Amino acid sequence: MKKSFAEQIIDMRWLTVILFIGITVLFAFQLPKSQMDPDMTNDLSKTMPARMNNDKIEEIYGGTDMVMILVKTDDVLNADTLKRVKNISRKMKFIKGVDKVLSLFELKSIKGENGAMLVDPAVNYIPKNKEEREKLRKELMDNDIVYGSVVSEDFTVTGIIGLLKDDVSDNFIVPEMEKLIKEEPGSEEAIVGGTQFRKLNVSINMKKDFSKLLPWGLLITFLFLFFCFRQARGVLLPSMVVVMSIIVSMGLMPFLGWKISVVTILLPVILIAVANDYGIHMIAKYQEDNIEGSKLSGREIAIRMIRSLGKPVIMTGLTTIAGMLCLSGQVLISAKRLGILAAVGISFALIASLLFIPAVVSLLPTGKKVLNKSGKKHMLEKLLEFFGNIVSSKPKKVLLFSILFTLTASIGIPMIIVDSDSDNYFPSDHPVVYSSNMVKNKMGGMFNVLISVHGNIKDPVLLKKIDRMEKEIKKIHGVTVTTSIARVVRQMSRALNDKGEQGYDKIPDTKEAVAQYFELYSMSGEPEDLEKMIDFPYQNALINARINTSSTPELRRIMSRIREITKEEKEVQYIGGLGRIFLELSDGVVNGQLFSLVLAIIIVGIFLMMLFRSFSAGLISAVPLVLSLPILFGLMGLMGIHLNMVTALLSSIMIGVGIDYTIHFLWRYKEERASGLDYSEAAKHTLLTSGRGIIFNAFSVIVGFSILLTSNFLPVEFFGFLVVVSIFACLFGALVIIPSLVLLIKPKFLEPAEKPDCIEV
Repeated sequence: MKKSFAEQIIDMRWLTVILFIGITVLFAFQLPKSQMDPDMTNDLSKTMPARMNNDKIEEIYGGTDMVMILVKTDDVLNADTLKRVKNISRKMKFIKGVDKVLSLFELKSIKGENGAMLVDPAVNYIPKNKEEREKLRKELMDNDIVYGSVVSEDFTVTGIIGLLKDDVSDNFIVPEMEKLIKEEPGSEEAIVGGTQFRKLNVSINMKKDFSKLLPWGLLITFLFLFFCFRQARGVLLPSMVVVMSIIVSMGLMPFLGWKISVVTILLPVILIAVANDYGIHMIAKYQEDNIEGSKLSGREIAIRMIRSLGKPVIMTGLTTIAGMLCLSGQVLISAKRLGILAAVGISFALIASLLFIPAVVSLLPTGKKVLNKSGKKHMLEKLLEFFGNIVSSKPKKVLLFSILFTLTASIGIPMIIVDSDSDNYFPSDHPVVYSSNMVKNKMGGMFNVLISVHGNIKDPVLLKKIDRMEKEIKKIHGVTVTTSIARVVRQMSRALNDKGEQGYDKIPDTKEAVAQYFELYSMSGEPEDLEKMIDFPYQNALINARINTSSTPELRRIMSRIREITKEEKEVQYIGGLGRIFLELSDGVVNGQLFSLVLAIIIVGIFLMMLFRSFSAGLISAVPLVLSLPILFGLMGLMGIHLNMVTALLSSIMIGVGIDYTIHFLWRYKEERASGLDYSEAAKHTLLTSGRGIIFNAFSVIVGFSILLTSNFLPVEFFGFLVVVSIFACLFGALVIIPSLVLLIKPKFLEPAEKPDCIEV
């Protein structure tokens, strides 16, 4: 007689075990090559319009990576503070990797004297008394280059900014700045900030998360499995599958040249939570067959595991894999990669659960009998009996309550805030947030919009256009500081003309006059002083508008107004900056969420229709998800949890994982109906048998993801909380809503066929 697939697998059990261990070892050799990437801008597609424009702007005007030291005191113009700032500024120039320093002692003041233009440092003397200090204050307030930019309008904060060369290590430059602060002590508060400071803290938190989430996640999963199965093989076999799947998926990253980001730190936890689901069902089936009085051998039990659970486990695995792959709709590169890596890890875990676990089971003695045919019922059995009685006696009330609860929770959906501000990755008292708030409140803000203009910059017609655009942009609520070459040219005019004269505070009317201004500037100053505003063929000029808000609606309003101001100006070539990047990122998060959500529901629905050969199967199975999603998003709105690049991953994962419980219930219910049980008894018996594996499965996901509540990143912490809530909702749907719905409508696809449906895997 021809052997079945299950029998052939068990006959080759040693080869199966060796093959899976060999693949795992092969990928384990890749793990030491793993690298971290804390730069969130690398997460944006190079085809994203905002990033493309930003890259073009950086090509013209140089990079934007910087580190800064912020000095805060009652009045930064007191002599001791200025001496400290001067010393820090001077020493910062000699730190390896610092390309240029911007400070009160490096940025320039443009003055006129006897018809000549004098370009001096903005602060070229230390005031000795109150009169000199007030004179200096007045000079700085009239200096468009520094006022509100490197010194706050109330003169309580000043910044020393280091513009960095390419490929400067965060681990090097930030400690150097902290060392510099210690070398120049003072009574003022001095802190480090800037992009490199942020990236270093992201990197530190990523390492902390990896060192904590993976071992603790595995530990609580081990404990949970022991609680569920109360025997060593029930812990070790699913855990081995989880560890192997983590090694394979994590080892794939360096193999593909991918780096670990804030988003991909979720990968091990996803696999800890999800990859043991299939093994849990296999062990639950093993214990169900290895019951007291059973004479089945290990080989026979292993074959029954594959035959009985092959098809439903494969389908639940495919729906989860599909949910993960639907993350391809997300705007972030790391989110797309997370979907691929999680799909690979889950695929490996699925195949290992169906082949590796039975192969090992067939090699081991049958072991102790955990389940009894009779005797005192456990609490879990009592709970499942309770659910069975509720759904069989009051299915209409169950469904009505579920719908009303969903409608109530969904009132929070309009309150959802879309937010991609990386400040919100950290607690409010974190140094990154503290320094960012200081810049936001005192120095004009961390976000900006950059408008690059192409043409003959010495042409007064173009300069006047730039001047007009800058003035209009400065009027926009939320725009705090603007700079451009036109503003500098007007400052030159103030130096060369007396107040009341025709040319005072104006762009000259001729190209020759403009060229003369630049020539006079170069005689006293350095052309490089202006390199962040123009290039030196004088063909491109930059308007920099700084913004003190990270609110998506506010960014959208500001960007809309800037587009209105610039739309008729053909010389405007690129509009970029962090403000535009984060606005497009926020929009991409929403669009990616909707795309992934719709795609996941459609694909999962198609799988279920194929599994049960029924269109209505897809519709019925979608009911728990349709009820769970409004609860999830409503809860986010009510609790003020933002929709961001991490929490946006939730819906695809929830659909892919949450539908598993419904599939297992429907599959077992169909088998119970085929065995001759009536509707109510079939539902009750399904809950008492498959319900046990479903609950173990769901709680393994809940326990696995709950470790994220200890993450150092707030969005990751919130993600863990939301997964726990959503899995509870899906579990309730599978154990209560689906049985109630099935008993009410009695779908034909679950009814016994004239010929029993034989499953031979």
